Amino acid sequence: MTALSLKDARKAYGAVEVLRGINLEIEQGEFIVFVGPSGCGKSTLLRMIAGLEEVTGGDLYIGGQRVNDVPPSRRGIAMVFQSYALYPHMTVYDNMAFGMRIAGESRQEIDRRVRAAADSLQLTAYLDRLPKALSGGQRQRVAIGRAICRDPKVFLFDEPLSNLDAALRVATRIEIARLKEQMADTTMIYVTHDQVEAMTLADRIVVLSAGRIEQVGAPLELYERPANLFVAKFIGSPAMNIIKAKISEAGSTTRVDLQAGRTATLDIVTDASQKGKPASFGVRPEDLRVVTDGEDYLFEGEVALVEALGEVTLLYINGPASEEPIVVKLAGIHSIKKGERLHFAADPARFHLFDENGRTYRR
Repeated sequence: MTALSLKDARKAYGAVEVLRGINLEIEQGEFIVFVGPSGCGKSTLLRMIAGLEEVTGGDLYIGGQRVNDVPPSRRGIAMVFQSYALYPHMTVYDNMAFGMRIAGESRQEIDRRVRAAADSLQLTAYLDRLPKALSGGQRQRVAIGRAICRDPKVFLFDEPLSNLDAALRVATRIEIARLKEQMADTTMIYVTHDQVEAMTLADRIVVLSAGRIEQVGAPLELYERPANLFVAKFIGSPAMNIIKAKISEAGSTTRVDLQAGRTATLDIVTDASQKGKPASFGVRPEDLRVVTDGEDYLFEGEVALVEALGEVTLLYINGPASEEPIVVKLAGIHSIKKGERLHFAADPARFHLFDENGRTYRR
C-alpha cells in the first residue's frame, strides 16, 4: 500500500524554484533516504512533507489523502530534528509524553506508550532525568522516543546524527536500524549527507540534485548501476574515478581510447553511431589493483600521495587525464611510497561508461 505520494511536487521562493517536479511513490513500511549535495532541496522536501513548508505546485498525498492544505498536526507525521528540540525544563518522561498530552490522550495510554518507547530505546533508567543530564546520543534517542509515542503514519528524520561525534553516530545508527526492524510497518523518511547512513539504513535511496530526482533505487543498485555521471560520482566513497575518453569501436563490444594512450574494452552494447563520440570512462577506487610490469594494465601513473588508514590504503595517482587525481583503494597496509610509478588494472566487468551528456551506457 502506498503510504506517501508526490505528484509533480514543486517548491519556489518567489522566482527561485527549489524543487522542480518531484514524482515519488513511497510504500508503507519503507525506509527511504534522501541524499544529495548541500542546497539540492532534500531538507526542503522533507519539511514540505511535514507541512512546515507550503507546496507551491503539484500534489502531496499521505495515506491516499491529499494533504497540501492540511496543517502539520493533522498529517499523522512525527519529525525528529537535527537539534533534538527537547524542552530543557521537562524530564525525559514529560518530553516524550508532551505531544500526547496536547492531543488529549488518557493518562494510562500516555504511560503505556512512553514506557514502551523508553524500553525499546533503552531509556527506562533515564525517564526522571532532565535533558542536560544526558549525553548527545541519549538526547537524540529521547527525540526519537517522543516521535514513536505519537504513533505516526510516517516518521521524518532530518539529519538526526549530524551533531554527534563519530562513536555516538555509530551507536545511534545501530539504534535506528534496530528501531526500523521493530517498527517494520511504519514508513520512515530520512535525510542525511552521510553515505554510510544511507547505504546501511535505506531500503531505497533518493538521489537529488538541483531540485530534481536523479535516481531512485536500492543502495547497491545505485552503487553498481548508476543512472548517470552525477549519481556515479556521488554514491561511493571515495568517489568513482572518471577519465575522459573517446569511443573507438561501437557495437556488441565497445572499446574506448583513454587520454593516457591506453584503451579499455567494455561488455557494453553501443550503437554504431556512437563511434568517435566523446565519453567518460569510470572505475571505482576499490576496483583498481596494482599489477607488475609485463601484465596487461589499464593505466600507469606516479603516486602523488599515500594515505595509510590501517584497514585500507588510499593512493592518489597522477596519471591519465581526469578532473582530479586517480584514487586507488587497496585493502590493508602497503609499503608503497610517494613518487613510485605503478601500473593499475581492474576487472572489465567493473567498468562504467557515460555518454557526452552524462547518461550511463547500459550493459
